Amino acid sequence: MEAGILTLDDFKVGGKTVIVRVDINSPIDRETGGLVNDNRIRKSLPTITELADAGAKVVLLAHQGDTEDYHNLISLEQHAARLADLLARPVGFIDDIAGPAAVAAVKALKAGELLLLNNVRYYTEEVSTFVNFVKLTPDQLAKTRLVRNLAPLADLFVNEAFAAAHRYSPSLVGFAEVLPTAAGRLFIEEFRALARVKETPSHPCVYVLGGSRIADAFSMMQQVLSEGAADKVLTCGLNGEVMVLARGTALGAPSERLIEEKGLTPYIQKAKELDAAFGEKIISPVDFAIDDGGRVELDLGGLPSDHLLVDIGTQTIARYEQVIAQAATIFVNGPAGIYEQPASAEGTRRLWNAVADAPGYSVIGGGDSVAAGAKFGVLERMGYVCTSGGGMVRFLSGQELPVVTALRRAADRSVAV
Repeated sequence: MEAGILTLDDFKVGGKTVIVRVDINSPIDRETGGLVNDNRIRKSLPTITELADAGAKVVLLAHQGDTEDYHNLISLEQHAARLADLLARPVGFIDDIAGPAAVAAVKALKAGELLLLNNVRYYTEEVSTFVNFVKLTPDQLAKTRLVRNLAPLADLFVNEAFAAAHRYSPSLVGFAEVLPTAAGRLFIEEFRALARVKETPSHPCVYVLGGSRIADAFSMMQQVLSEGAADKVLTCGLNGEVMVLARGTALGAPSERLIEEKGLTPYIQKAKELDAAFGEKIISPVDFAIDDGGRVELDLGGLPSDHLLVDIGTQTIARYEQVIAQAATIFVNGPAGIYEQPASAEGTRRLWNAVADAPGYSVIGGGDSVAAGAKFGVLERMGYVCTSGGGMVRFLSGQELPVVTALRRAADRSVAV
């Protein structure tokens, strides 16, 4: 048991039917419909391999896409093929989730065999719009068709989906109400890495927060600065631009219009409140880059600009590199600029390399952050690469993770028995 959660070390799985909720939700090419990146699939392999090698009958449950990104809401057939290639062993797939065909396929499994059922988000109770508007209790989640049909076939439920730990759905919470339940190897790895950053960081601890998800960045800043977990926050991306606005410098019509269109204007006042509370612990850019037929840099005195701000400037980069080099713990979430384009990639490229080169322990997480790390070839030099986005943000913001709560409740029930 770890942190009140049972792990695979607490169970013998040979000959048993094990339902494993993995998170292999992957970016999809809009034109071809193919997988763009298989990082999450690869991260799931150790637990799947361990269970199959131990003689378990392994039933994999997973999601792909959602109502919020409907173009990604597709079948998992190609995921099964990729898993089979990476595992170098057969992975069965059936175009059913918990109907008669799925039940029959699960019953037919032999020791060591693997079966991936289709996308759980084809069920209403699994999609975010349902979860957000219909508030089911854990007991009600356990009585949904998915759990009701599959749970009686299984001896153990393993949750290997830390990236979805902030979600509250039958496949993530419901099974833990009715089956002996463990966290998978990746789940525990990610939990440990983030707990190390949030709860027991070596100091100085630096957070690099960029990207466009201001709500995520601000909730993390408030929490880790008030707790004393972070000593400094380096802001960049739209997060940095909002901080500069809050500190009294106009950015220019294009950038301010973008902030307004994204519904981020209220965060200017929140940035002022953070500045009043934490002041010099929050560092904001002193220069920016625009794309005017190529990269052009402007210091704060050169603002407002008639061009959209697309990256932090070299003075800011150099300043941030110095802080990162002296840090004992570094957490990174959100790129510094539009890293996909040459004129605006410099900030992210140099900061990510600075993190990779720093002697301190580093954790990087979030889809764009990891994609940028892959683009610049630095992920292997990072301390830990987290598969999660929303779960990671909520953990670091001090919010409850429904899946962690469910795992602990299942552990308490097992111990009581």
